[in-house]
Amino acid sequence: MLVLSRRVGESIVIGDGAEQVTVTVLEVRGDVVRVGIDAPRSVRVHRAELLEQLADANATAASPSETAVASLSEALKGRSQ
Repeated sequence: MLVLSRRVGESIVIGDGAEQVTVTVLEVRGDVVRVGIDAPRSVRVHRAELLEQLADANATAASPSETAVASLSEALKGRSQ
């Protein structure tokens, strides 16, 4: 991980050309840093914690419970008889 120190009003630029993203430090208050992100519409910007929650929810949805598997198994047995 690249670690940079910036002051309020200073920016970093990620990428170049049409996919260039500029992150600017807007405010520092205690342990909270407000940043402004200037990115093209084609670049998705997400909060990391929301991506983790989404990944967890998708993993849970893709893994049916043992009860659901047993119920489906019973239903399939009933169809074959």
